[in-house]
Amino acid sequence: MQESVMYLHGMVFLLGAAHTLRVNGHVRVDIFYRRFSPKNQAKVDLFGSLLLLMPVNIFIFMVSFDYVMRAWRVMETSQEAGGIPGVFLLKSLILLFSLTMLLQGVAEVCRNVAKLSLNKPSSKAKSK
Repeated sequence: MQESVMYLHGMVFLLGAAHTLRVNGHVRVDIFYRRFSPKNQAKVDLFGSLLLLMPVNIFIFMVSFDYVMRAWRVMETSQEAGGIPGVFLLKSLILLFSLTMLLQGVAEVCRNVAKLSLNKPSSKAKSK
């Protein structure tokens, strides 16, 4: 029973992370961020997505790929007596986590680029 709680927690956190990013629900230390204009917030989010979110998730995927494949090769099971036999399935969520975070990162980049391009004054407005 205790192991199933661990599996469920792992599933919630690994599968829910990208959705939490989509709805801007991650914990953020926003001492300065909340005072920024929407344009500057988009710049910070774009910077964070390109230089932190995406590289870290690519790294997580690359580092964990062999780890997950080894678990699948041996169909890894729990070491506990009477434990859940699907450890390899739980480990697969690591790859799914990094992929969904990467996809959401691409969506965040597109959204922030759109925000920045919509906020730019047109050249006709400058000449008037």
